[in-house]
Amino acid sequence: MRRKTFAHMNCSIARALEQIGEWWTFLILREALMGTRRFDRFQSNLGIARNILAARLKKLVASGILERTVAPDDARRVEYRMTEKGRALFPVLMALRAWGDQWVVGTTRVPVIVVDRANAQPIEVRVTSRDGRPIEWLDARMVPGPGARAALRRRLTRARKPPAPAPTRDGSANSSVTSAQGAQDI
Repeated sequence: MRRKTFAHMNCSIARALEQIGEWWTFLILREALMGTRRFDRFQSNLGIARNILAARLKKLVASGILERTVAPDDARRVEYRMTEKGRALFPVLMALRAWGDQWVVGTTRVPVIVVDRANAQPIEVRVTSRDGRPIEWLDARMVPGPGARAALRRRLTRARKPPAPAPTRDGSANSSVTSAQGAQDI
């Protein structure tokens, strides 16, 4: 069965998934961030079939996320390197890793800790406002962007109340949730 394409959807998330949404793709990008460059190393590190790896690498090159270059030590071999567009996926991959650490494998079974090269401290992925304040999902709202079509503009301009605060374990309302004013459902 052929998968639906998101290429024509008026949504940045959907359009991004069109380029990077296949699950092997994220693992290939993880490997590239870890320094893997050659086809045979991608294959052995991931245990992926050659035909699937070749197809994913070809798509990542065509999308401008990886570039195919001649290996510096052997002109008969090629390497795959992250482009600027590919390197811009670093926070996305780190956010996915952090989510997996917390909600899937558990913090006591984290397989890899990513640290700052300057001080060896673990990195954190946060959403912040332009002035540096941490932003939670209820502190944000969506507004129409310059590429929004009329239906999306109407949908986003309708005033929506934020969801009711979730009770904490002691039964009181979660104060971080109650601070949101007019949050748009995300």
